[in-house]
Amino acid sequence: MRPMLRFGRLPYSTYVRTAFLPTIYALSTSIGQRSAIAVVRVSGSHSKYIYHSLTESQAEPIARRASLRNLYEPGLQTKNLLDSSISLYFDAPKSFTGEDMLELHVHGGQAVVRSVLNAIGSLNDRKRGREIRYAQPGEFSQRAFQNGRADLTQIEGIGELIDAETETQRRSALSSFKGLNRALFAEWRARIVNNIAQLTAIIDFGEDTDITDVDQIFNNVTAEVKAVEQEVTDFIHKIDKSSILQRGIKLVLLGQPNAGKSSLLNSITKAETAIVSNIPGTTRDAIDVPLDINGYKVVLCDTAGLRSNSDDQIEKEGIKRAQLKSSQSDIVLVLIDPTNDPLITIDVEKYIKEELSDKDVIIVVNKADLMDDTSTNLVRKMLKNKFQGSYSIEVVSCLNEQGIDNLLRKLTDRFKKLATSEEGSDPVVVSKRVQEILENDVLFGIKEFLTFRQYDDVVMASESLNYAAEGIGKITGETVGVEEVLGVVFSRFCVGK
Repeated sequence: MRPMLRFGRLPYSTYVRTAFLPTIYALSTSIGQRSAIAVVRVSGSHSKYIYHSLTESQAEPIARRASLRNLYEPGLQTKNLLDSSISLYFDAPKSFTGEDMLELHVHGGQAVVRSVLNAIGSLNDRKRGREIRYAQPGEFSQRAFQNGRADLTQIEGIGELIDAETETQRRSALSSFKGLNRALFAEWRARIVNNIAQLTAIIDFGEDTDITDVDQIFNNVTAEVKAVEQEVTDFIHKIDKSSILQRGIKLVLLGQPNAGKSSLLNSITKAETAIVSNIPGTTRDAIDVPLDINGYKVVLCDTAGLRSNSDDQIEKEGIKRAQLKSSQSDIVLVLIDPTNDPLITIDVEKYIKEELSDKDVIIVVNKADLMDDTSTNLVRKMLKNKFQGSYSIEVVSCLNEQGIDNLLRKLTDRFKKLATSEEGSDPVVVSKRVQEILENDVLFGIKEFLTFRQYDDVVMASESLNYAAEGIGKITGETVGVEEVLGVVFSRFCVGK
């Protein structure tokens, strides 16, 4: 039997549920890339042993204090220096994983990192009860969950935070990471459990004289459950609105040939992303460019010019794709060339009015550098009359950048509207797993309760609320086995997290 390790005055296993598991290690920074610093992470009961073996120091590491230590290849008579490292030790259970943890901040050269990892791996000795192995994806976070350092919503928030590419994605991930969602789910569960208790009292003591107003209790429970149902429904609506932040807001540039769509794309991206030419029909296909516009992830799409008199089969296919992209978009920028006569063709005008009637459309008049104030006002008035004032009209010049910043500010306001359900409310992003449980377990259980309430079936109504409460337990990880969690939550994580 493996000897019990000691932590202070109590056995290590008193604090740590995963004390029997192997000690794990991994490179937590980017693999295969040259960098100034690389962080090697160790977690488990043999963290101190690894520290002593690599540093050849007899002194105990001081928790949460950065120390400069030389690292040596273990087991050699003659010292072989691997690197000079900043070491950080965290004692259980006051660490990310809840286990003893060691971090080695080494130089980022691949040879250095490889030598340190090999040195740690060489300390594995199962015969002596020292099982040390390289970590699997998400295993550090998994142990944090197993040791009660975080629930599943916080763990998934870490994943979202790591994947965040823009400021709004970072902010939305923080609601889970900081435990805000966990607190909300815990409140719902407590309210549901409280109502289950009241129904249980009716079942057990309903015929006693002490409980005289069974209907009143049932009515109070129903009112409270309906309130929870509304809150869960509103939360799911907020998730739906916020999900656009993860996939990216689809912004499509549409218009006639040579209206300046590719020029506007280049102005927004600040690069020669698309070919610009005076020859009509230069853009034949839809070009998607992912961007960060004022903290929002945006997929900007340049499309082929819309016209009905082309004999080019490739261009015709490009026009079809442009129309398909606009139908799938969140926002459409319709580019207008003020030098055209007519300003906009009948078929393009008809397409905008009929096919984009349910879309968020902004009319963008390009080539402001060719117009004076009088002609600009005239063009605005003509477009306003054509579309009955339905759309905002912006005037820009891709040549001298006039109006581009103002257009981006207007777009940012639209992005905010698309992604938030309440004024001033931060977006909320949760995993697909959480959303499905809310819909298929929590709301389902509540709806079943309301159905049985109509028939005054207290027993089945109570069972339905149990189903809803267990659903919330699945979200936080309170009622699921670790093996179930592994495949669902941790599979997306990178090694070392």
